[in-house]
Amino acid sequence: CGAVVFRDEAGADGTKHRYVLMIKQSTRSSFSFPKGHVEPGESETETAEREVFEETSVRINITESFRRTVNYSPRPGTKKEVVYFAAMTDISDIRPQEGEIKEVKWVETERAEELLAHSNDKSVLFGAREYFRKKKQ
Repeated sequence: CGAVVFRDEAGADGTKHRYVLMIKQSTRSSFSFPKGHVEPGESETETAEREVFEETSVRINITESFRRTVNYSPRPGTKKEVVYFAAMTDISDIRPQEGEIKEVKWVETERAEELLAHSNDKSVLFGAREYFRKKKQ
């Protein structure tokens, strides 16, 4: 389980900018979203909150009404399923998990799609972005 985490920040001109939290794992060359394995006794949302914090040092507020499942095969004979939630935070300070995460950064949502290599990740980002856009209306 993991989360697509957004943060809003006012620009110098007063306009609001929205950023998404992205990670690059030590074993990967492309960016994705924080995620990890469910521990015994954990709920999906508890896992997402813990994994985001472990990988980035960011505490989040999950929106349980946005839940997307992604299935993929990282190599022949291996199938994985990831459940993503949408989340918000007001924390801007980030720190990558030593030894596991190569890079963590806030990216303007308009640029985030360019950094994602997988269509599943792009679809989840688009869905989460649209969810929050519609929620404001």
